[in-house]
Amino acid sequence: MGRLAGKVAVITGAGRGQGRSHAVRLAEEGADVIVIDLGEGEVTSVPYPLAGTEELEETARLVRKSGQRAVVKVADVRDRAALRQAVDEGVAELGRLDVVIPNAGILPIGANRPIEAYIDTVDINLSGVLNTVHAALPHLGEGASIIIVGSIVGLQPGHADVSQAGPGFAGYRFAKHSLVEYVNTLSQLVAQRAIRVNAVHPTNVETEMLLNDAVYQAFMPDKEQPTVEDALPIFTGIQAMPIPYVTPGDVSHAVVYLASEESRYVTGLHLKNAPIAIVGVVGALLLVPPSKSAKMG
Repeated sequence: MGRLAGKVAVITGAGRGQGRSHAVRLAEEGADVIVIDLGEGEVTSVPYPLAGTEELEETARLVRKSGQRAVVKVADVRDRAALRQAVDEGVAELGRLDVVIPNAGILPIGANRPIEAYIDTVDINLSGVLNTVHAALPHLGEGASIIIVGSIVGLQPGHADVSQAGPGFAGYRFAKHSLVEYVNTLSQLVAQRAIRVNAVHPTNVETEMLLNDAVYQAFMPDKEQPTVEDALPIFTGIQAMPIPYVTPGDVSHAVVYLASEESRYVTGLHLKNAPIAIVGVVGALLLVPPSKSAKMG
């Protein structure tokens, strides 16, 4: 306990899932947290419900339950001006900023999605990350830590045909690939200021982004109304370890390490949560016939 005592963090996409988990774990270690999410706004290309203001307030309640301060801000990460205002106001209230976690992301997967799914995903998963970091940079001093939430998809080489997975997945893959180079470059540029830039690259994570009907249908297009039980063997085949997904808490442990002084000389790191299997995400979507999916586990 207390590994982050006296620090202040900002986290986007904090209404639930990984964002909430990161906020609560950092608070348990002594950090105050600025929590940001979309509130009652919507992204029309996303086929599953997004976190609302009530869920964001619940995250803040859980942070405060740990004895730490929480500042709630509603902002769309695609809007840099609104995001800058949210960060500026949060820092003014809490007095400093030490940790930046641009976690907000979407995955509107499916071959039948409109091109807007690609646009929205790139705007949120890539531009939203850049907007968050760039809004926060003026507030960061020596010892600050920027933690990018990537994906094992971003570490897969090549540019495979992802048309069957749809424009949303294509945007997701492009964004996560781009963030790898962003970390590599930015970590060098701010190193002389003793600011660290690292990334965590989770495999499947047990959140609403993964556990929804659109994902199940994308992996099993020949099955009518597939369920999570149907999808588990395919999820298990995506990573090398015999698990369908990790929990948000598994990722939060890595985030706490990268936010703490324990990693004070670690920068430019790409930390994987469960290595990807040879077949990989694209292979699971495109190369493995749905009728054989049960054999993948």
